[in-house]
Amino acid sequence: MPEVSAIAKALDYRLKHWIALTRYLDDGAVPVDNNWCENQIRPWALGRSYWLFAGSLRSGKRAAAIMSFIQSARINAHDPHAYLKDVLTGLPTQWASEVTELLLHKWTPV
Repeated sequence: MPEVSAIAKALDYRLKHWIALTRYLDDGAVPVDNNWCENQIRPWALGRSYWLFAGSLRSGKRAAAIMSFIQSARINAHDPHAYLKDVLTGLPTQWASEVTELLLHKWTPV
């Protein structure tokens, strides 16, 4: 099996993903790059090597859920501490029919 050159691989990738690669030409609202997303995940990518040894699988899953929650709060322009404090103090008295108001994208600070 002959080795494929880097140029051939790049051209093959371009042909297979042409529609996705040119989507921003059809819709001006679509950014040309994904720098915003890359900047949002950078802190977690940098810390990944530090979190390899969380103690146990259960601890790692718990830490991942909390970090995901904190980053989601930041993406929705909320202070994670204020959000958690408000939700955790209000949740026990919240009506089941109104729990959706505590979701990050619907929550408003008091």
